[in-house]
Amino acid sequence: MLTTTFAALADPTRLAVVTQLSRGEATMGELATPHALSPPAMTKHVGVLVDAGLVTRRKVGRTVVCTIRPEALSEVEVWLGDLTAYWNRTVDRLADLLEGNGDEH
Repeated sequence: MLTTTFAALADPTRLAVVTQLSRGEATMGELATPHALSPPAMTKHVGVLVDAGLVTRRKVGRTVVCTIRPEALSEVEVWLGDLTAYWNRTVDRLADLLEGNGDEH
């Protein structure tokens, strides 16, 4: 799932769509406007985000409304948290070694 999420977000347009949706739901037209994309092109981009589980879409009359699924980003959040903790520990050990506080073997 993590690779699917990153693959979907690797495209600048899709990343911008997710960023826009993080501020609230939007119609397909509202999503397409800043990118000067045709409706079919935006539909393809949103389809990739839907397939990745990042976005949902629903019909309201003749309008398609898209919403972000924040829970879909929780796996990324956990991964980044683990990575951040690892690097913090690594930098702390390096600082200890450089300051002469490390174990001497």
